[in-house]
Parts: sequence; C-alpha cells; structure tokens
Amino acid sequence: MKKAIRKIPVREYALLLSRYLKSQRKSMIVLAVLLVSGIAMQLVNPQIIRYFIDTAQSQSSTRPLLIAGGLFIVVTLIQQVVAVAATYVGANVGWQATNQLRGDVADHCLKLDMTFHKSQTSGAIIERVDGDINNLSNFFSSFVITLLSNLVLVAGMLVLLFREGWLIGVGMLFFVVFAIVAIQYIRKFAVPHWGKLRQVSAKFYGFLGEHLEGTEDTRANGATGYVMRRYHELLREWLPVRVRAFFGWASMWITTLIVFAIGNAVAFVLSFYLWKKGSITLGTVYMIFYYTELMAKPIEQIRTQMEDLQKADASIVRVKELLETQSVIQDGPGTPVPQGALSVAFEGVRFGYEADNPTLQDVSFRLEPGQVLGLLGRTGSGKTTLARLLLRFYDPGEGRIVLGQTDIREAKLQQLRSRVGMVTQSIELFQGTVRDNLTFFDETISDERVEQVLRELGMESWLRSLPGGLDTMLESGGGGLSAGEAQLLSFARVFLSDPGLVILDEASSRLDPATEQRIERAMNRLLQGRTCIIIAHRLATIQRADRILILDNGRIAEEGDRARLGADPDSRYSRMLKVGMEEMLV
Repeated sequence: MKKAIRKIPVREYALLLSRYLKSQRKSMIVLAVLLVSGIAMQLVNPQIIRYFIDTAQSQSSTRPLLIAGGLFIVVTLIQQVVAVAATYVGANVGWQATNQLRGDVADHCLKLDMTFHKSQTSGAIIERVDGDINNLSNFFSSFVITLLSNLVLVAGMLVLLFREGWLIGVGMLFFVVFAIVAIQYIRKFAVPHWGKLRQVSAKFYGFLGEHLEGTEDTRANGATGYVMRRYHELLREWLPVRVRAFFGWASMWITTLIVFAIGNAVAFVLSFYLWKKGSITLGTVYMIFYYTELMAKPIEQIRTQMEDLQKADASIVRVKELLETQSVIQDGPGTPVPQGALSVAFEGVRFGYEADNPTLQDVSFRLEPGQVLGLLGRTGSGKTTLARLLLRFYDPGEGRIVLGQTDIREAKLQQLRSRVGMVTQSIELFQGTVRDNLTFFDETISDERVEQVLRELGMESWLRSLPGGLDTMLESGGGGLSAGEAQLLSFARVFLSDPGLVILDEASSRLDPATEQRIERAMNRLLQGRTCIIIAHRLATIQRADRILILDNGRIAEEGDRARLGADPDSRYSRMLKVGMEEMLV
C-alpha cells in the first residue's frame, strides 16, 4: 500500500514561520518595505508611459516628453536597485532560518538512540538534514511576504483599471480569478509527486553514502558488480518519479502560459472596444496592455510560490516526522554518578535487539571499584552488547544496571557517558587538528594535559615529529596515520575525559606487538583509580584482569576470580589456558 502524502494545516506553516523568523523581525520589516516600494514603482511606471504617449500626440513641445522619459528611467533604475536589495535581504533571511532549522534537526538526530540510527542510513539522514531543509529556503525567505506583495500588486492594478472603466476592471478581475482557480486546480495533481520524489531521493543517497563509505570492502570482496547493478536499479526507480514530478511542474507552467494568452486576448478586445467608442486614449490602451502584461509577473510568482509550497509540503512533513521521532532512551532525572572508580552491577539483565531474540539473558554480576574484568566469549555471545548497555546506547528489557550505587536510568545521559569511556577496534577520527580530535573541542582541557597523556602513551616523539604539534591537521578517517597511532589516539581521547569506568572492546586487536607493549606499559598508570572491563579474544590482553566473566549465547557460563578460576582444572578459563583461548572461542 502506498503511503499517502500528509496535508499540512495552515497553522503548522504559521508555527514554523513564527519560530524561525522571530529573531529576524527587523530584516522581515526591511524586506516588506522594499517589496512595497517595488510595488509602488511598478504601478507608477505605466502611468508615466501613458502620459508620454498622450502628450506626444497632443503637444508639439518636447519638454514634457523629456521629463516623462527621464522620470521613467529614474523610477526603473530605482526599481531595479530595490529588487536587488529585496533579493539579498530575502536570501539572507532564508539562509539564517534554514541554518537554524538545520541545526535543530542535526542536534535532534544526534540525541536519538541507536535503534533509530541502525534503521536509517547516513545518506538518508543527510538528505533530510540538508536536502529537505534546502527546499524550505524560499518558504522561509519570501513565501508570505512575496505572496502578499504579489496579491497587493494585482489588487493595485485592478483598482487602477477600474478607475479607467468598469468594463475593463471587471474583465481583468474575471481573468485574475480564472487564473488563480486554474493554477490551484492543476496544482492538486502535481503535489503528491514531490513528496514521492523526496523519498526516492533519500533512498538513493542513503545507498550511495553507505557504499562510498565502504568502497574498500566492496572492491576487496568483488561486490562492485552488485553495487553498480543496485545503483542502476535505484536510478530506474527514481526516473519515473522524477518524470511525473516534472510533468506536474510542466502542467502548471503550461496552464500559466495559456491563462496569460487568454488575459492578453481579453485586454486587446476590451481596449479596442473602448478606444473605438472614444472612452479611452491610445496611451490608456497601452497602459491597459502594460498592466495585463505586468499582471503576468505576480501571477507567475504566485504560481512559483505554490510550486515552492508543494515542495515545502513534502519537506515539512519529512522534517516534522523526524523532529517528532522520540528517542527510546530518555534522559534520567539527574541522579549523580559518583566520582572516582565506579562499581558495576548487572542485576537480572535481559536484552534483545529484537523482542523475540534475546542477546543477553539473566545476566547478573558485580565488579568492585578499581577492579579489572576480563570479558570472554565467542563472537555473538553478547560481549559488545553488554558494553553498549553500560553507555545506555540501549536499555535492557528486564533488570537494571548500577554504576556506583546509581541506576544508570536515573542519571543524565551526558554525565553518564562522561563517566564511562570506551575504546573499540573501530577508530573514528575526523578532519581537524590533533587537539580537536582528542578533546572534542572541550576548551577546558589544557594543552599541557593533552601532552601529558600522549607522553604516558609513549607518543611524545610522534607529537614532536608533527609539523604543527597539536595544531597539525588530521585527515578524515585517520588517513596518514598507522593503525597503531590511530588506536593510541583513541586511548588518549578516552583518558582525557577522566572516566571512572573504562571499556576496552578488543581495543588492541589492530596493534602490532611493539605498539601493544607500549599500551600495556601505559595502562598500568592510566588505569590507576579506575574500573576497567576488557573485552578480548587473546589471553595476553586479560593478564591484568582481577576477575573473569565468560558469556555463552547471552548467558554467564562462568564468572569469578581470575587466579581461582585459573587454578581450578574444571573451569572453562583453566581449559582455555591449557589449550589456548583462541581455539576455545572459535
């Protein structure tokens, strides 16, 4: 079943405009004044032309003609200056309003939980944050003011035409009503296609962004053919929707041309009739024709505004749906998470990414402050899921998780995540300075503190080798760095936040033995006064663990003191030590 395009009530348009244009009241007033001034000059110029024509017929003196011609040129030049100023102010208003909305949408997306981000590709989110909001630029910058000013311009011309005679006034009034009704009638057939076009566009860019990001894996695994086939399938899906949207636009454009042709014909017939009767002068005939031609411009702009509105309809619906999406993970009331090393307690925790397929079942254990837990298990046993629950990327379906006597659901998310640091094997570095990559723009962290952490990680010589020190620019994704250097920077990033609990999720799996030894030496100092959970596949990584916890299919298969389990010949951990942990976890 096709999803219907939701209609936008006028009240929602008003709320959106008032929210994002409120701070630009002065600019809106300036824009209104400029547009009204432009209207006045557009109404005056035909009067000057009429005077010029009638004077040229009735007087031999050229002085009035020169005055009229000069006045026409001056008014026209001022009108152009006003039009440029109005365009500039309008564009500035639209840019600021859309940037503010874009910021709100981006901020909202960052606060949504992992369930949302797993269900949306990065390309689809970018299309909403950028593409849909770009479509609202004209809506914010000039929709209401331009629409009203064009209506005022049309009304002004009708008033002046009525002054010349009721017949020409009534004729032009019927033309205007007919034009607006015809355009609105055609518009209702075109509206749905723009919403479908935005949906297909988001789908395409989502696919494109995903595979451009993973181009290395795609080529390495010989999947280029599949990607290109899917790429062309999406283009074939996009084309008919784009064609229908284009025909919707074309139907409105052709309707406008036909309506204008009818308007010109009506103006010619009525003007000729009144001129033959002697009711109007030749100058007035030209003025009527000029107004009729001029009337095409505001009606055309009204049509364009309606077209922008139909694009805005689809974009507003999609942006509004995104802003109405609520995170499953809600901020807690603000119970503080204690400073220092944190105790960790799982109490009857059950969790599944899908309701009928639990990943963790009845997980209960306790880790005292300052202890190190070695977390073992086969791939898919739930190790990384357990770490994600500690950061509240997800909430358990049953049970609770306690850090330092505080139920993590009671804490503010920002404080919780500042007290829990996590290092994974996937390192995310962005284009920016070394300092910004380590501190995430936190100006309270001094350069001395950054340099101290890098020294403790054995990266002092690396820092000295950089041409700009902490101001050296890094490439997006860590290009130009070795895997070990990128991993060491991720360690530095975590320890700069001074967490009470550190989670190392197979963090040394990408490191060569020499680099791993550097981390091992540094961790002895860096983990002092902190609790640590080490998720690992290799025995060497967990030699510092005080306790061992082995997961098997989401359940705790074994948990206890590392030395005691190692000494017990019947324990799983003891068998791992004998035959090699790698073989046991295959």
